[in-house]
Amino acid sequence: MSVVSVPPVSAGSAPPAAPAAQPFTGRLVVGLVGVLIAALSSGLNDRVTDIALSDVRGALSIGSDEGSWLIGGYQAAEVAAMMLAPWLAMTFSMRRFAMAMVLGFGLLGAVIPFAPNLPLFIALRVIQGLFGGALPPLLMTVALRFLPPGFKLYGLGAYALSATFGPNMATSLAALWTDHVGWQFVYWQVIPPCLLAFAMISHGIPQDPLRLERFRQIDAFGMVTGCSGVAMLVLALQQGERQDWLASTQICALLFGAGVLLTVFLINEWYHPLPLFKLQMLKRRNLAHGLLTLAGLMVVYLSGSALPSNYLMSVNGFRASEMGPLSLTIGVPQLVMAPLVAAICNLRWVDSRWVLATGLAILAFACYCGSEINSAWVQDNFYWLQAMQAVAQPMAVIPILLSATSVVQPPEGPFASAMFNTVRGLGSVAGSALLETVISHREKFHSHVLLDHAGSVSYLLSQPYDGNRAPPAPLNPDGSAVSSEVLARFATLVKHQATILGLSDTYLMIMGVALGLIILAALLPQRTYPPQSLVNR
Repeated sequence: MSVVSVPPVSAGSAPPAAPAAQPFTGRLVVGLVGVLIAALSSGLNDRVTDIALSDVRGALSIGSDEGSWLIGGYQAAEVAAMMLAPWLAMTFSMRRFAMAMVLGFGLLGAVIPFAPNLPLFIALRVIQGLFGGALPPLLMTVALRFLPPGFKLYGLGAYALSATFGPNMATSLAALWTDHVGWQFVYWQVIPPCLLAFAMISHGIPQDPLRLERFRQIDAFGMVTGCSGVAMLVLALQQGERQDWLASTQICALLFGAGVLLTVFLINEWYHPLPLFKLQMLKRRNLAHGLLTLAGLMVVYLSGSALPSNYLMSVNGFRASEMGPLSLTIGVPQLVMAPLVAAICNLRWVDSRWVLATGLAILAFACYCGSEINSAWVQDNFYWLQAMQAVAQPMAVIPILLSATSVVQPPEGPFASAMFNTVRGLGSVAGSALLETVISHREKFHSHVLLDHAGSVSYLLSQPYDGNRAPPAPLNPDGSAVSSEVLARFATLVKHQATILGLSDTYLMIMGVALGLIILAALLPQRTYPPQSLVNR
């Protein structure tokens, strides 16, 4: 069955006719599940390799600076591919393109551990990022195109799993490979799911004809400027804190280049007859709200993964294997919560904006509770916060997908998919950079305050030691150090306390983001009804 491409129309023209509907059969379901498996594999690969980076660096004798480019190069290529994937899938056919991306992604995972040197290792990861980044947009595209109205929201709920389920399963997998099997399986883990996804996609996704005539209107200039600009922006965000942001000429050059290229890209997209991004769609309030809120959610979601792991690793000395159960507290319930929230939003009398606001409110409350963190906290203190995250995360993202896609016509699905996934990818990178910067700067601030206070009150540093107090003050009454061991212990205590106070501030910052998203939800989007209710009404 042929996919109807978007013809060259002006911004104000009526949208073209929708693609012909495909029968919703068991075979099609197999293909859709195959795309879901491929998208989840891509997300897991990104997070697992990030978490296991220190073990990989140790195994290959790679320094921390060089190792950071393994993450940055992959993420830059991944987000750039998200921009291109929907256009390429419409041109070469969904089935052919998905099979090629899955196969290439799995093959690269198989050969990366055999790279003989670091430059080739990084190059292979960049190429794998191009293949991996193309997979999540396909999941949204197939859900919008193939699923009938009554099942469409469940398909979007499956897409939401790539943001809620996959990242929270990564810690346990990283610990399994690095602690019990071998670091090579950090990359080889994608091979079995890719083989399964390849077989399911080839069996279940309908074969469309090639639409090579689309190359006559190819947005080559937009592809070059957009992908280059996004890649430079991702690298600047990923490397910024390590290189002290604007104090680094490299970061300044990356940010300036990204700003120029993305400005030119957006101007080009507005006027191009067959763009990657159809910017005129942003006039629709629900779509604009969805993109803004999705970017904010990428920051808010880090409160359930990055902050607890930062505390447990920095203060309690945990390894990934010890933090795995905490991450599973969010990840595993998503298999139930995602379809449950989709079913609730599918009820015509339910206003999805209230579901969204409730989810954001729970996330904000969890962050407020997290801001009470102190040195007495252990892993058990985080479980009830993680339980709130497990309930609230799908309540936040699924209503956004429902609201935003309700104003998207079927032929516009690739445009929406490209914009959503690019914003999601950028939001994830920007959120991680924001948290890294806030935690680092607030930790330094609190460290200076603590040391200044201790230095101004001599009693705190030179209390007489009676043999019962632990730990003793680091200095003798004459100002000399009691011992190097005691001085080091004091420095560690100050660092831990500064870290705790920095994390508390970060929780409050994220809470502010969640509350801001609630206000945005009250002002911008319009009431949305589930797809099947519009058909059956």
